[in-house]
Amino acid sequence: MNKSKLFLSAALLAAGSMAAGSALAWGHGPRVVFGFNFGVPYYPAPYYYYPAPVVYAPPAPVVIQQAPQVYTERPDVAAAAPAPQNMWYYCPASRGYYPYVHECPGGWQQVPATPAR
Repeated sequence: MNKSKLFLSAALLAAGSMAAGSALAWGHGPRVVFGFNFGVPYYPAPYYYYPAPVVYAPPAPVVIQQAPQVYTERPDVAAAAPAPQNMWYYCPASRGYYPYVHECPGGWQQVPATPAR
């Protein structure tokens, strides 16, 4: 190896170690870097490539159709209900109407219900 090249490499190494001394004042360790840099990082950066998001479709809804409800009226219930009557029961012995008078010794009289005016 040529003496001039050896001297140049030793000078560069000394200059690099002196520059590393100022880096120690900022809390960083000494560094010596050899190589070329073309402006492109030589390590894969996580912010350069993101994989495409995986989107899953929700499952299809399951529809169970039920038979419509059928309502039927029982014939015995409809026949057992009495027709509404518009009659009051009057007791002439106590001169009162049912349900205000509970017992009538002479018997009840049916009176057509008419509203009081």
